[in-house]
Amino acid sequence: MTRTTEMASLRFCLLTTFYPPFNFGGDGIDVQRTARALVNRGHQVTVVHDVDAYQWLAGRRLPAQPVDQDGVEVIGLRSRLGVISPFLTHQLGHPVVHGRSLDALIRQRSPDVIVFGNVSLLGGPGLLTHGGDALKVYVAHEHWLVCPTHVLWRFNRAPCDTRACTRCVLTHRRPPQLWRYTGLLERRSSGVDLFIARSDFSRAKHREFGFREPMQVLPYFLPGTIPEKPESSRAARPHERPYFLSVGRLTRMKGFDSVIPVFRRYPDADWLIVGDGEEGAALRELAADVPNVTFLGRVENEDLWRYYEHAIAAIVPSTGYETFGIVLIEAFRRHTPVIARRLGPFPEIVEQSGGGVLFSDNQELLAAMTRLQQDAQHRDLLAARAYDACRTRWSEDVVIGRFLDMISDAQENR
Repeated sequence: MTRTTEMASLRFCLLTTFYPPFNFGGDGIDVQRTARALVNRGHQVTVVHDVDAYQWLAGRRLPAQPVDQDGVEVIGLRSRLGVISPFLTHQLGHPVVHGRSLDALIRQRSPDVIVFGNVSLLGGPGLLTHGGDALKVYVAHEHWLVCPTHVLWRFNRAPCDTRACTRCVLTHRRPPQLWRYTGLLERRSSGVDLFIARSDFSRAKHREFGFREPMQVLPYFLPGTIPEKPESSRAARPHERPYFLSVGRLTRMKGFDSVIPVFRRYPDADWLIVGDGEEGAALRELAADVPNVTFLGRVENEDLWRYYEHAIAAIVPSTGYETFGIVLIEAFRRHTPVIARRLGPFPEIVEQSGGGVLFSDNQELLAAMTRLQQDAQHRDLLAARAYDACRTRWSEDVVIGRFLDMISDAQENR
């Protein structure tokens, strides 16, 4: 039971490097969903993000569509120095260019709570002590606190099992960060009142790689109300043949390359892949002789739901350490089971829900695909469990309620 009905309206300031449409992945989307959910509950929310950082990494024109504020005050920082601003932050660990602007913004809004998301290029660890007397909360969307590349993906080819950070960042074609050798992060972290990890697995990884501040666990959530029973789908099938679905950025650590050989041996269904990324061309070439593998590129959310609804299952083959696994609960929301690699946070999500099957190698993946396609009763049982767990564990009301309770407890503990 939450205590949020007793909480007065609070002023929140959410600080993040990326925010839609100036974002690449799940961290910006999660900040947006959190901001909107807080506004819907009567709180005042200001989001500050860095446009120059997005342009530095995107290497292309800025998005043409405006920011959808939806009741949230959204401020995108830009500098006459352009990409030099986030580069200096990356190297020195402080908001070198935007420090005064950020201080002025925070003073003007006078927030009760500051929530730090991915602040790697917005202000680095030096930002963590900005904000005066406001309660300070850090949400670990990635493993940036313990990993210069954010993702614990060693030498750009395997999950990290031991520190070799300087050589690893060079393999990722990134400059080493000088501040990581000074103890700056440890000193500035002591000013944060509450650290939040997105899974038990991620909290354990932070601890394993040397982060000593206590962390609480709060998962991702899906926006809106999830009814007690699944709504009858009226959406037309987006694909004629039976299919499995995968959604994610086309990068090495997502593991899509490892699944392509399975579909060479499985002609009974297609595999639809939604997303784009730097490995897109290589993956398409690898699958050129596999006619039942289709790359759909980017698909808007309103269309993506149809693909989830009619899939036999969602395949989540990541070979790297995720902090959560939002694709799993997106599938659950559409009454669709998952087949996920036995790695990272996926086992805890599947075990908590009972809504999927785990695999460690291609033989187990092939067996799971075959059974889910051929045994409708088994698939429907997993789908029902998945949906119920999504409603009771990963809905907006449940997770935001817990988030506000954590803030209330942290305020009392101060």
